[in-house]
Amino acid sequence: MEIRAGFEIAMDCPQPTPMILLLSLHPSRLPDLLGEQRLQSDPPIPFREFRDAFGNVAHRLVAPAGRIILRSEVHVWDSGAPDPVWPDAEQHRVEDLPDDTLPFLHGSRYCDTDRLSDLAWSLFGGTPPGWGRVQAICDHVHQRIAFNYNQADPTRSAGEAQDLGCGVCRDYAHLAIALCRCMNIPARYCTGYLGDIGVPPAPYPMDFSAWFEAYLGGAWYSFDARHNHPRIGRILMARGRDAADTAMVTSFGIHTLLRFHVETEEVR
Repeated sequence: MEIRAGFEIAMDCPQPTPMILLLSLHPSRLPDLLGEQRLQSDPPIPFREFRDAFGNVAHRLVAPAGRIILRSEVHVWDSGAPDPVWPDAEQHRVEDLPDDTLPFLHGSRYCDTDRLSDLAWSLFGGTPPGWGRVQAICDHVHQRIAFNYNQADPTRSAGEAQDLGCGVCRDYAHLAIALCRCMNIPARYCTGYLGDIGVPPAPYPMDFSAWFEAYLGGAWYSFDARHNHPRIGRILMARGRDAADTAMVTSFGIHTLLRFHVETEEVR
């Protein structure tokens, strides 16, 4: 299937403000790109592209004083298959894990494993290691957190989400990631587009989505504690330890968000 995805973000800056953007497709999805991917701004300003420490495509710019609009639209080919499910995928012993998975075992800015370790072992220590354990974690998070846009908080940690019991997709991902890491399963944060493809339309404005990947059976698999069932049409933009590594816009100065609009849909 063909998926059209894009965004428009308008901001106001009181003075020239340096920014880093993670608003492009992840390199792993570039072979699926149909046509051109262009990041545009109004007024036009120069961007410099680079790869960050996690291999994401990033852009540097200096936003001028006043209003700036960032926009992009891409068309991506997708298999139309739901997220793979591999119940026999095994959990590796820590000593057998590849070196590049080890950073995704540690606590991070939003994934406070030190706070959640005792809880994780009390809840999941008796579950079968491997896919079943990660699914048990997703089931817990899905039941524990009630989705509520009005309760969004960009400073909330996984432990705080566990205590509060409500939040948005990043809270589901952070809590599931932290609990996986507590159980010695590498887990990394993902963000990108996820449209209402193959499911009833959601009754609220579209946004970028957050999910996570767990390392099992020698591969990374997608899990989504918020929806808690395989979905069609994920388009990855960025990966990292948590949302701090994958912020769509990092501003080194004051700015006011004026407009935020995301679209993702199947092209029929």
